[in-house]
Amino acid sequence: MKKNQIITHLSLEPHVEGGFFHRTYQSEHQTTPTDIGKPRPLLTSIYYLLSNDSPIGYLHKNRSDIIHYFHSGSPLTYHIIHPEGKVERVILGKDLAAGQKLQLIVKGGCWKATELTTGEYGLVSEAVCPGFDYADMTIATKEEIQRLFPTILDELDRLIKSVQD
Repeated sequence: MKKNQIITHLSLEPHVEGGFFHRTYQSEHQTTPTDIGKPRPLLTSIYYLLSNDSPIGYLHKNRSDIIHYFHSGSPLTYHIIHPEGKVERVILGKDLAAGQKLQLIVKGGCWKATELTTGEYGLVSEAVCPGFDYADMTIATKEEIQRLFPTILDELDRLIKSVQD
């Protein structure tokens, strides 16, 4: 299938961080109220697609752990900044012999950006525990990354969402 067929078939919509998504599952079971005052589903899951016309999932941080599962298309590069400032790059894709991974766990509190560098699209699923809520997500600003990680701002600049995006 082509990217537009997948977007239509999976009912994907533009995501605030870039790319396209559709929530496929939300647990009926809930956590106890969090420190921001409301419970979360125990688990949520989405489809997430980056395309050649929306190739970056901009740098952001989530409170919850997220497991990413590769499905199809071209490989996706994940840029992860751990709380202490260590930068890690992991490629999700189907070429295991080349070191690509089929799944990736990004712990809550890490900053991450996802990038499609070749091809028409890359499709993954994400499982979030406790479940995703926009209140638990922070989109990076240049000022914040400069303050937190001044030595790596230059290499991450293109992965930070500009105000007009």
